[in-house]
Amino acid sequence: MDVCVYDTKEQMARAAASGAAETMRRAIAERGQANVILATGASQFEMLAHLTAARDVDFSRVVMFHLDEYIGLAPDHPASFRRYLKERFVDQVRPLKAVHFVNGDAEDPAQECTRLGALILAHPIDVACVGIGENGHLAFNDPPADFETEEPYLVVGLDEQCRRQQLGEGWFETLADVPDRAISMGIRQILKSKRIVVTVPDRRKAEAVRNALEGPITPACPASILRTHNDCHIFLDKPAASLLSAKS
Repeated sequence: MDVCVYDTKEQMARAAASGAAETMRRAIAERGQANVILATGASQFEMLAHLTAARDVDFSRVVMFHLDEYIGLAPDHPASFRRYLKERFVDQVRPLKAVHFVNGDAEDPAQECTRLGALILAHPIDVACVGIGENGHLAFNDPPADFETEEPYLVVGLDEQCRRQQLGEGWFETLADVPDRAISMGIRQILKSKRIVVTVPDRRKAEAVRNALEGPITPACPASILRTHNDCHIFLDKPAASLLSAKS
């Protein structure tokens, strides 16, 4: 695992996007197609802006998978991750080869997990661009996360700290408005990605970063499992890295 700390959020985001774009270009050159996973949330704003501006990436050869989505939220809701990715990525780089959104408002969430699982199993992932939650979650796998399931997507419950993070980032007006269930990519599916690019800004993530990088590898801090991946790159700004005992 490679950990890099940058003076500013902008520098961090640019470096993370550059690493992801390099992987995409290489996959396209080698196989004619790049399969990518994209996360959402405030931590990804700047990274996605740089990624969409990446030079020499033929986005018409990119297949995008969506990491997670709230259950029961309409796709046009301001907090919808489908809307987030459509506005900040898909509409900026059209046309992609394919886009596979998580339909959180599907009538049968379990059936939606099955549909997505079949799709992603047919598309080995070249690079996953993810973040780390304030509670250490990876995707919407809140603690204690399931490190064992091989299900590519699953229905999960969201704990209060996770829901308060969504409220604090301004996506919802009240805590009661934040859904308590979601469809999330599973931990082991994320780890199947050939490369993982993790972008984590802000002081509010510092404790989760310390636990993930220096604490035990445990379902109590889901992001700690990233340390078992052989091509994982962590991009931090100084506030996010402020509690680490050894800073890169």
